[in-house]
Amino acid sequence: MSLLEAIDGWGATFAAAAVARAGVTVEAHGDTRRPVRVASITKLLTAWATLLAVEEGATALDAPAGPSGATVRHLLCHAGGYDFDTQAVLAPPGTRRIYSNTGYEVLADHVEAATGIPFADYLAEGVLQPLAMGSTELRGSPAADLWSDVDGLLRFAAETRAPALLHPTTVRDALAPCFEDLDGVLPGWGQQRPCWWGLGPELRGTKSPHWTGATAPPTTYGHFGGSGTFLWIDPEADLACVVLTDRGFGDWAVAAWPPFSDDVRAAWG
Repeated sequence: MSLLEAIDGWGATFAAAAVARAGVTVEAHGDTRRPVRVASITKLLTAWATLLAVEEGATALDAPAGPSGATVRHLLCHAGGYDFDTQAVLAPPGTRRIYSNTGYEVLADHVEAATGIPFADYLAEGVLQPLAMGSTELRGSPAADLWSDVDGLLRFAAETRAPALLHPTTVRDALAPCFEDLDGVLPGWGQQRPCWWGLGPELRGTKSPHWTGATAPPTTYGHFGGSGTFLWIDPEADLACVVLTDRGFGDWAVAAWPPFSDDVRAAWG
């Protein structure tokens, strides 16, 4: 019995998972080719498209975007000051880590204006198609409405480890703490001091409690989604784990995800 079968007890009507080491799948469970809404994992792909636009010269990390004083960099790492899902500005840019769907929607609008290409098309042509993520599609908000499957997200995880779409220095910067001293609330997991974030990926850092588990090293990065989904990468073990379900995030996930992730690292790390 594979430990991945534990996801069958999480109360979802659909669940699939896979683990990869050095980009090669070592274990899978469930239908890993069935696309589901991955909710906020969407932000990882939106960030990658934004960084591609930066590399292509259409915009820049320090280009103004969002509230007065905010930049593309601020929006990528949730430091722009926007409320979670309204246009309200709750803090000056660069002073608090406020997780924001609005910030990512404004970011995508900025990329669309800068490139002259509808954002969903830019994402598909620049990121999804080159990574052979054929089942992946943005169906709405660039903050939360990507549909994807386990196999496709593992290909994206591999891209973050051995980048072909972006220059390695861009990826290195994306995976480093941005405004590293900022405190903030990690949705579902409470106040974190500091609350590390990269240019898109969430960084584990010293956060506790944390959805990636108690044994995850500080360099672990990824994202989870409110639709009951997560993707994390442990660069020290060169290990990636993707779990997709159709059960909305709640107390069940807070209880189940950390020990599951610790078990994955114990088994394959």
